[in-house]
Amino acid sequence: MTIEAVIFDFGGVLTSSPFEAFTRFETERGLPADIIRRTNAANHLENAWARFERAEIDIDAFDELFATESLALGAEVLGRDVLPLLQGHLRPEMVEALKRIKGQFKTGCITNNLPANAIGSLTGRSLYIAEVMVLFDHVIESAKIGLRKPDPRIYKLMVETLKVDPAKCVYLDDLGVNLKPARAMGMTTIKVASGAQAIAELEAATGLKLT
Repeated sequence: MTIEAVIFDFGGVLTSSPFEAFTRFETERGLPADIIRRTNAANHLENAWARFERAEIDIDAFDELFATESLALGAEVLGRDVLPLLQGHLRPEMVEALKRIKGQFKTGCITNNLPANAIGSLTGRSLYIAEVMVLFDHVIESAKIGLRKPDPRIYKLMVETLKVDPAKCVYLDDLGVNLKPARAMGMTTIKVASGAQAIAELEAATGLKLT
């Protein structure tokens, strides 16, 4: 298979998964297991999280709506308390793989993110690392264009911008629901569970040595 481009999700792919932080938070607060993930998954195209990532609501509305949605599932969790948990740690082995890939293929990043850098406003830190983001030929941020994964249009926009055939693209994401549209377009997809696993599958797909 000939590869023209490798397209990455950001959080949970180039950084550690926020799910680990969700679990710690729930344990510390005595909350039901997976209440945050279940709230995110319920009505996932139109819930508070989806609307916030499309910049349709502000942080105050998100805070209240997420609390209401989580309460309906068993426990109230304020949206404002969840946002800092998204700040994962960069995976250096994935950054190195990205650098090597950039030398051979086009690179893109499709990320569902938050308006006005909401995480940075809460924690004083930016979710994105500038020296990593410049490694991409093109970046699509949901909050800037009003579309979010898994809307098929966001993947189509990426391949059109990169001027590549979807069948010659590899796409990495840590969420299966976000991989489905890419796979339907013909992309080779990799569900990221760890850096080592993702790199092994990337090496198989691209034929490159990435470590």
